[in-house]
Amino acid sequence: MSEFVFKPFEEMTPADYAEIGFKSGLEIHQQLLTEKKLFCRCPAGKYHNDVYHAEILRHMRPTLSELGEYDGTALMEFKTKKDIIYRIHYDTVCTYEMDDTPPFEINEQALDIALEIGLLLNASLVDELHISRKQYLDGSIPTGFQRTAITSVGGYIPYKHRQIGIIQMSLEEDSCREVSDFGHTRIYLTDRLGMPLIETVTRPDMRTPQEVAEVNELLRRLVNSTGKVRTGIGAARQDVNVSVTGGTRIEIKGVPRIPMIPLLTYNEAMRQWNLLRLRDELHRRGITNESFEATTTEVTKLLNKTRYTPIHNAVAEGKIVNCVVLRGWRGLLRWQTQTDTYFSREISDRVRVIACLTVLPNIAHSDSRSETLSSHEWQKIRKFVSATEDDTLVLVWGDRRDADMGASEIIIRAKEATLGVPSETRQALYDGTTGFERILPGPQRMYPDTDLPPKKITDERKERIKANLPIYFWERENWYRSIGVPEDLIKDLAISKYAKTFEILVQEKNISPILAANALISFPKRLKKKGHNINLLSDDILIEVFDLFKKSVICKDAIFYLLDKITQNGELDKSIIPHPCTQSELNYEIRQAVKKVEKMKLYDGKNKVVLTIAQVMKNLYGRIDGCIVSQTVKNYFEKENIYE
Repeated sequence: MSEFVFKPFEEMTPADYAEIGFKSGLEIHQQLLTEKKLFCRCPAGKYHNDVYHAEILRHMRPTLSELGEYDGTALMEFKTKKDIIYRIHYDTVCTYEMDDTPPFEINEQALDIALEIGLLLNASLVDELHISRKQYLDGSIPTGFQRTAITSVGGYIPYKHRQIGIIQMSLEEDSCREVSDFGHTRIYLTDRLGMPLIETVTRPDMRTPQEVAEVNELLRRLVNSTGKVRTGIGAARQDVNVSVTGGTRIEIKGVPRIPMIPLLTYNEAMRQWNLLRLRDELHRRGITNESFEATTTEVTKLLNKTRYTPIHNAVAEGKIVNCVVLRGWRGLLRWQTQTDTYFSREISDRVRVIACLTVLPNIAHSDSRSETLSSHEWQKIRKFVSATEDDTLVLVWGDRRDADMGASEIIIRAKEATLGVPSETRQALYDGTTGFERILPGPQRMYPDTDLPPKKITDERKERIKANLPIYFWERENWYRSIGVPEDLIKDLAISKYAKTFEILVQEKNISPILAANALISFPKRLKKKGHNINLLSDDILIEVFDLFKKSVICKDAIFYLLDKITQNGELDKSIIPHPCTQSELNYEIRQAVKKVEKMKLYDGKNKVVLTIAQVMKNLYGRIDGCIVSQTVKNYFEKENIYE
């Protein structure tokens, strides 16, 4: 392989990524904005963070695929022996989610949205929908499987001067929200369980970490532009697939924020490249998959009096300590894999996840430069297990079952290093590195659903959806620029649920594009900051407010005033419509304001104008435009000559 050595993230160039053969693709999970869940009629989008009415305990076991094979991920999860606890709220969960009753027919609203987004991605819609089961033994779905169906295949999205290919899109049900995972107990909330989401899978067409984030942003904005998907924290989650030349596909699971992608994919590419270099170093030392040697010995009695706190406490609690000898591995647990990360974490992660030794540190090793055991203790252990100075010692401690499992996983992971990069699903960590989550699932986890029959997607249905497709957001942006919409509003407006309302206001009602854009984008943001319910601003209400403005029933400044009232009261009532201010009322308010200002002690007489305008606007808010008040007050002061 190439002798390329990774540079710091900021110094890497496209040519560098080309040299290592960087490739990446996306699997984007996006919740759909539906009233009900996908296969039952429970409400979607209702969350209860701390309130629950019951708890259910389950243990997951793997099942054979149709070909009589077990999925590797399922077997790995089974080894963890987890107690899975589900917290149930009566408002959001029914017996379907607990697998006590069969599924309802698929949510037609969700299916229409999935088909629409498939068409926007230039994909081919399926003629018949087949529901499958995808096995999940991590406990995130109480049934142990997720119902999923491919809705479209192929397609692309334009990116710069090329196209990013789409492999397929699936409609599936969302999983539970994890509350905690400690030791052998994992707790989930079930409120989002079963909510409809789409999974969009791209081809590995991205060649730099920055491209991955940019394509993800394009796809995010495309689905948001339909106004039919959920937004906010947790509404979209992306799995990022990464590989380099000589490596394998690694899935970074559940990246919560798009800006995290460049650093995560950089570190994952570095990790794979460095694991390949480690493989070559092992081979240079004569350690191959066939010649690999490792042994496990219990050394608890040798460490009864150790001062190393983690092991001292473990022994005091009656736990055991195992020592794994990796023959010929001297110094290699200090082999760098990611930024400030070494191969020892590859081993520690496996022990943490599979042996459930979640309290860190969970291993100690003789290659470490930090203070663990004394040199005398290491020498005593080395002699006891018949290890040489060329061998690496790894200690793992816990209950006998967990410590034995930990030792076994240390040997498995070390042996995998002789082959290069093992297929894994990895966690996205907030420092930009990745950590082991589970073995990468294989095709064995998929099998047909026996509860639901195939569903035909008619040509009439396809044509109906096609006839009502929204225009692409990048076409909207071009139009907005041509009609003078402020640049800082264009991106938000192009994917806003009010984009269609904007078209009506500008094209049919002849409203100023600047005014309409501000009212539809800036005003809701201001109202949300005030804690108001902006979901009450429906398209019909917004159009009705602008009709009042167009007919001169209200002034321009009254638009925000009315939206403020509507987001508090929930409706546009005649009683809240402010009547335009007459000239005589304005003159009266100015005289009253001047009297109040005159009583104030001012260091600069010119502040009288500003203070007077503020006082008048306070009393006439929503009844007259601020620019009219400002000019009238200035004229009054000039006429009366009372600046000083």
